[in-house]
Amino acid sequence: MKLSFAPLEGITGWVFRSLHHEMFPGVSAYYTPFFAPTLDSPLTGRGLADMLPEHNEGVPLIPQLLTNQAEAFLAACDQLEALGYGEVNLNLGCPSGTVVAKRKGAGFLGLPEQLDEFLDTVFARTRLRVSVKTRVGLESPEEWPRLLDIFSRYPIAELTVHPRIRKDYYREPVRMEAFRYALARTSLPLCYNGDLNSAQDCRDFSAQFPTVPRAMVGRGMVANPALAREYQGGPVLSKGELQTFHDRLTESYRALYSGDRPVLGKMKELWFYMGTLFHGPDKPLKSIRKARTLEAYSAAAAALFRDCDLIPGGKFVFRP
Repeated sequence: MKLSFAPLEGITGWVFRSLHHEMFPGVSAYYTPFFAPTLDSPLTGRGLADMLPEHNEGVPLIPQLLTNQAEAFLAACDQLEALGYGEVNLNLGCPSGTVVAKRKGAGFLGLPEQLDEFLDTVFARTRLRVSVKTRVGLESPEEWPRLLDIFSRYPIAELTVHPRIRKDYYREPVRMEAFRYALARTSLPLCYNGDLNSAQDCRDFSAQFPTVPRAMVGRGMVANPALAREYQGGPVLSKGELQTFHDRLTESYRALYSGDRPVLGKMKELWFYMGTLFHGPDKPLKSIRKARTLEAYSAAAAALFRDCDLIPGGKFVFRP
C-alpha cells in the first residue's frame, strides 16, 4: 500500500512540501490545500503560487480544487494543464461551516442531482484525470449508497473515502462500515483516509484491507514527517532530524515572509501536531505559544528539543 500526504490548510504549502520531500522521501503523492476557483478568477494569488511548477520541482503534486461550479472547475483545469499537471482533485470533504454553507466541500454532497450534473459536465470536457476526495454524507451515512452510485458512473482516477459525515468533523469515530460498503460495491480505485496517525496504524489498516492500493495520511504525517519511511520499514524518526526539519522550515519561512508574525503563525500551528510526539512538552509548548518574536520562539523551541524526549512509536493524538 502506498501513502499519500493529505493537505492541511496553512501548513502543507509548497515550502513545507518541498522540504518534506527532500528530507523524508517515500510519499507517493502530495495534495495542495484546496483552492476555490471562480469563473472570473479560476487560479490566482496564493493558490496559483502554491501550484507553480518552479515551487514544486520534483514533488509528485496533485492540485486540489473546491467548487460546485463545473465551468469554474474546468477553467482551473485548463490553467493546470497548461502548467503541466495531469491530474486534479475535487474536494468533497471539507466540513468547514463557511464552506458547507456555500454548498461546497462536504456541503455539495447534499445536492446529489447537481453533483451528478457537475461530474457529467467535467468528465465530458476535461482532458485531465480527475480524482475525488469525499465524505460519506452530509447529514447521514444513509446518503452514501446513492453518492457512491453517482461516483461509480464516472471514470474517477481515484476515489479517496474519508468515512465520516460532515457533522462528525474529525473527532467522531470513523464509520468503517461505509468504507467496507464502497470496497464491496465499486470498481473505482479506492484510497482510504481517516485516523492513520502512525506507521503502525498504516500497517494495521493494510493488513485488514490488503487490496486497498493507497491510503492518505494527514495529521499523523505532519506530526511525524518520517511516518511514510517508518511504514516502509526505514528508520524511526530521531529527535535530531526532527529538529533539523523544524529549523530549516523556520529559516525557509523567514526568507519568504517579511517580519516575525507570519513565520510565528506558521510554526506555532505546526506544534499542535509535533508536540504530541514528546514526553512532558507542556511547559516549553506554553513558551512557544506565548512567544511574540522569532528570538523568543527559537529559544522556546530549542528548549523543548533539549529537554523533552521523543515518545517511542509516538503518534499524533487529538487534544481538544
